[in-house]
Amino acid sequence: MKTKYNFLVPIISILLVLLFSYAAISKLMDYHRFISQLRHSPLLNSIAGILTWLIPSSELYIAVLLIVSEWRKTGLLLSAILMFLFTTYITVMLIFFDNIPCSCGGVFEHMTWNQHLIFNIIFTLLAMTGLFIQRQQRPSREETG
Repeated sequence: MKTKYNFLVPIISILLVLLFSYAAISKLMDYHRFISQLRHSPLLNSIAGILTWLIPSSELYIAVLLIVSEWRKTGLLLSAILMFLFTTYITVMLIFFDNIPCSCGGVFEHMTWNQHLIFNIIFTLLAMTGLFIQRQQRPSREETG
């Protein structure tokens, strides 16, 4: 079934590709700062070594999935999951901790934690919207022959 919102999926995908690519490249370009900030996180310090490679590689992997139309549904699902995890992390840090190190890269370092939370909620909702629309695009039996 085709929906009238099909044009949104590529737009949402491009926004997510830009976000994840920029974030991953920023983290990798300033790797030492990124790992230092993760090591200062009260929640992530014990797994900082793994996360310094897992986070940017996941972001780049998801960006590739979003670019290839056959893999886009998986990319949107993983985008929604990753954004939900980032949003949950920020929420927990805001509720339970006073001193919050920012392990974000580039321009995201200049956001307040509340701005970052709102930004993440918006991108989580965008990914979920894209996934919902993508799932509505399943071809009917008549279209597949």
